[in-house]
Amino acid sequence: MAETGTGKPLVIIGAGGTGGHMFPAAAFADEMRARGWAVGLMSDARGLRYAENFPADWKEEVRAASPQLKKPWTLPGAALKIWGGISSASKYMKRVKPALVAGFGGYPAFPALMAARRAKVPILIHEQNAVLGRVNRRFAGKASVVASGFERLDKLPGGAAHHPVGNPVRAAIAAKRDVPYPPTDGELTIFITGGSQGAKILGDIIPLAIANHTPPTLRARLKVVQQVREEQMEAVKAVYDKVELHHELKPFFSDMSDRLAAAHLVIARSGAGTVSEIAAVGRPSILIPLKIAMDDHQSANAEALVEAGAADMVVEENLFPNLLGELIKVRMEDGADLKKRADLAKARGSITAASDLADLAEQAAKT
Repeated sequence: MAETGTGKPLVIIGAGGTGGHMFPAAAFADEMRARGWAVGLMSDARGLRYAENFPADWKEEVRAASPQLKKPWTLPGAALKIWGGISSASKYMKRVKPALVAGFGGYPAFPALMAARRAKVPILIHEQNAVLGRVNRRFAGKASVVASGFERLDKLPGGAAHHPVGNPVRAAIAAKRDVPYPPTDGELTIFITGGSQGAKILGDIIPLAIANHTPPTLRARLKVVQQVREEQMEAVKAVYDKVELHHELKPFFSDMSDRLAAAHLVIARSGAGTVSEIAAVGRPSILIPLKIAMDDHQSANAEALVEAGAADMVVEENLFPNLLGELIKVRMEDGADLKKRADLAKARGSITAASDLADLAEQAAKT
């Protein structure tokens, strides 16, 4: 429950749905608490599953739903959940009287943001992607501040402005920003990571590209570190073993910061967090946007590094082993170009987003 009467100003964070919303919200929460604020979190049951270690003074579950317009028979039930969530969020806010409500996207943020509008509490929006999400889009026009993870922000309502502060990154990632790019005169490491959605295609195509479509002289110098789904592990291992390629395969890497810092090239999806972390550390990349991402926002995210000359983007329709293998060959055989791309990526990266966002939050709370 909320700690009232502490004398601290309170910010309520509305976020949920995925870790992509929760992780930057948690970095922001850490910064606000360090500045003497109390922090509350509102999300639904799914969102709270990502919030076990979320740095909040309290967490409140509210009902939420994502309306499925292609399934109209589900809309009445979704509406009941949403309005129930708004009602409970409104009652809660009357009791705890927040100075600010910060929305980080996802439908679980909707009840907190709607309750804030009803109570005339200032709203801050942070959009992680280069395309404004549906919930953030709904409130952007009435928000005191719209902050964004990228310079580009598509689907921003007319007349609204945004502040491109970047995406808050984890402390472990920020700590690697000053790690120099690895020397390119010995072993070369390719780090391959896929998001929780749609990673199967990466396990199907990338091993074939490296094993069958790069020259033996390059393969002899490569180390492949790859995130692989459990059900693909044996098949991927067999592909690399056949050509005696040095590799390390895991379904999950808990030491992501170390892996990024050690990489000469990163191959990954282009979720907002992934792109921001690659840029923060400063590593060249090949980015493969998730085809089914809403509003094709992963392509928009990737373009931030592509336009800077720091990354290549390969859409799923063009993801063929021979073409990808040729691209990997061209990149990995030119050490000077890899270093240049690493520097260009780092120039687009930031590790001050949480602090910059907190500055905007404190200004909004005073207005």
